[in-house]
Amino acid sequence: MDSPNVHRPRNVDWKRAAALLYGDWGTSKAYVIGLAFFYAGFASLPIIIAVCALTALVGYNYTIVCKLFPDGGGVYSAARSQSRFLAAIGALLLVANFIVTAALSCNSAMHYIGVPERQLAAATMTLILLIGIINGFGPKHSGSVAMWLAVPTVGAVLLIIAMSIPHLTTERLQPPPRDFIVNWKNFVAVILALSGVEAIANLTGVMKLDPGSTIDRPSVAKTARKAILPVAAEVVLGTVLLGWAMLSLPQGHSPDPQLHRDYMMRFMAEQYALLNFGNPIIGRIIGAFVGIVVALLLLSAVNTAIAALIGLIYLLGRDGEMPRSFTRLNHYGVPWWPLILATVLPILTVAVTGADMESLARLYAIGVVGAIAVNLGSCSFNRQLKMSWFNRIIMSITFLVLSAVELTIARLNHDALFFAVCVLGIGLGLRSYAQRRAGLRTVTVSEEIAARVAPESAPAFDLQIGPGQTIMVAARGVTPVLRFALEEARLRQGTLYVLYVKELAVTMPAAPSQSSPPRWQHDPQAAEIMSTAIRLGEQHQVPVVPVYAVSDDPATTILDLAATFGVDILMLGTPQRRRLVQLLKGNVVQQVARNLPENIQLVIHG
Repeated sequence: MDSPNVHRPRNVDWKRAAALLYGDWGTSKAYVIGLAFFYAGFASLPIIIAVCALTALVGYNYTIVCKLFPDGGGVYSAARSQSRFLAAIGALLLVANFIVTAALSCNSAMHYIGVPERQLAAATMTLILLIGIINGFGPKHSGSVAMWLAVPTVGAVLLIIAMSIPHLTTERLQPPPRDFIVNWKNFVAVILALSGVEAIANLTGVMKLDPGSTIDRPSVAKTARKAILPVAAEVVLGTVLLGWAMLSLPQGHSPDPQLHRDYMMRFMAEQYALLNFGNPIIGRIIGAFVGIVVALLLLSAVNTAIAALIGLIYLLGRDGEMPRSFTRLNHYGVPWWPLILATVLPILTVAVTGADMESLARLYAIGVVGAIAVNLGSCSFNRQLKMSWFNRIIMSITFLVLSAVELTIARLNHDALFFAVCVLGIGLGLRSYAQRRAGLRTVTVSEEIAARVAPESAPAFDLQIGPGQTIMVAARGVTPVLRFALEEARLRQGTLYVLYVKELAVTMPAAPSQSSPPRWQHDPQAAEIMSTAIRLGEQHQVPVVPVYAVSDDPATTILDLAATFGVDILMLGTPQRRRLVQLLKGNVVQQVARNLPENIQLVIHG
């Protein structure tokens, strides 16, 4: 009996997927515009536009990734088709990304709520610990929370933009420095708008299928495109307009690069409300509303990052890339070690950085940019993926830009490099330990040998072991091949045709006239074979059909009867003729093997 295939439920439509993506990606504007102003001042708008342009380009690339990997196209899945080691590198970079995402988002939320500077680190670590404990009781439908929070957050962004429209100006904008190196460094420092885009690729395995696609041949290209494009448009346009609004605040209301860096959206809402309504109380109320809404979305991102980190570490443990102890579950179905690591590592990161937004931001980009670069690089250089030349070129260019950003971060930001090396070093060490405990060893072989033993190089074929297959055996006596044919027919629950060809080596001028066809009962040798086969078939519940023929060409007769009865397997014994006889009359087995149809299997028993 065939076992039905088991599939994950595909119940995430494009609206829910967009909300889940916005819960990660949409939070970036909460700290990107403040950091851009911190690094470039009133010359930061071109930097913000450049970052948003790269964000839009990456978003377009991920519509392609989602199309190519309808069952999950995160960096671990995409890179695994190229190399398990590369997949482990990409997954560990994603681990680094999730660690800093949880720490940075929680710290930013505390700023937007207005927690005093002295209590900031303690409050951030306490809240991360609380969210980790909550995740210990199982998933808490963080996707639903993100959906409900996405609407008021978009409303808050639109409110700030609407209040700023009468005041938008270019008078205070300054041109960027002419030095390309300075601009490139500022660009790399605020590349955080890429945050969360990797989340959409991991959702393709649970997205609703496109119309016309099936579970066996899934396609989520339309669903993913409808989820990515609106969020990308909001992130890009919203960030650019908020950046312009930030730089358009008049003298006396403009932000301080250091003081207001970490809660810029709340400050802008308060100042523009004051400019439009002229009432400080209304300004503080609107500022508090925006601060609370953004803080709640940031806390939702913390929960999402911790849950994703738990799932990623568990997946690595299940696939043998991490110790098997990482797959042990608690009473609520949550793996113990991934839960502990997903909670402790962000807390440790906050403690080491002192809850400083600049320090956390410096650690952040190296993980997310590296993971995206590995994903896009794995796809663009994978010739087995069906992709147009235009999309492959676009993806390759994006990969090169992100690689340059990653190398720049590693060259200029030693703290980020140290952080990434620690995550990769510890992760690869655990991977090596897990593989040694599992009895695995890494060996170096030539490319030719690797290609021959690779699983994908094996020919694709289906096992034909279903019941009801028919077998024909050409018997010359009660020989071992007859017994073997009975055994196979019994195991395969099929019908056995026992064929005996009486060779008539006489050249006659005309066909003999006979009132009835020849019968095996009249041939002593054939009768012995057929009687034995029928008796053994009755004993072992094998249907036996005797087939008798007289021919001067046994090979042609065997081929003709095998095709006529439509058998699945033809069995022959090894030739018993002496060399001289074979030279004169030919080898029946060779003649049959040379002309047998491809749909009939040939078994030669010796």
